[in-house]
Amino acid sequence: MNRKVLLVEDEQRIREVIADYFIQNDWEVHEADNGKDALTWFDFVQPDLLILDIMMPKLDGFEVCRQIRSRSAVPIILLTAKSGEHDKLYGFELGADDYVTKPFSPKVLVARANTLMKRVEGNHWPVETHMRKFGSAVLNTLAHRLEVNHTEVELTPKEYDLLLLLVSNKGVVISRDTILNRIWGIEFEGDSRVVDTHIKKLRSKLGYDSRHIRTVIGTGYKFEEET
Repeated sequence: MNRKVLLVEDEQRIREVIADYFIQNDWEVHEADNGKDALTWFDFVQPDLLILDIMMPKLDGFEVCRQIRSRSAVPIILLTAKSGEHDKLYGFELGADDYVTKPFSPKVLVARANTLMKRVEGNHWPVETHMRKFGSAVLNTLAHRLEVNHTEVELTPKEYDLLLLLVSNKGVVISRDTILNRIWGIEFEGDSRVVDTHIKKLRSKLGYDSRHIRTVIGTGYKFEEET
């Protein structure tokens, strides 16, 4: 079954070009040209990936991202003509998984979408078992599912990858730059503060079990099973 992408872009020509490239790469493409319709189509289509332009009529991409993330962990890529650092950080704080600045190559966008989906659908780090337990938390690497106190906790793709990276390297200090390269890729244009933002969100979701994620001042983070 082909992956489904919901492409939300108010400029018709850009939307058509992007859609053509995704279709050529065996994606099922659904389109919307404003933020309000995007929310309606999202519930109807239930896409595997959401691509959002930020500057849109009715509801902008940031607001759509915020509303979608409040109820779904679907991967989200933001598109924008803005290259400012503040906008990127704000997008990641809202739960976006990637950020592509216009102008961009549709081929590159498809490649980044495929890479993001591989991270969602498959585990990139070798594991000895698919059940990783720490405190009251259980990370199931086959189902990509986190439970805390027997309650499922929704993780975004980046949050899941980040937690898995830390858990799979317990006792090892991982620098922010290493985390950026492993989770966001070497082509990522932002800075290491996005790591801190995602760690903060992850800790919030883990609650008391966030004590296992230790900050190493001036370097990065370390996962400790016993704290």
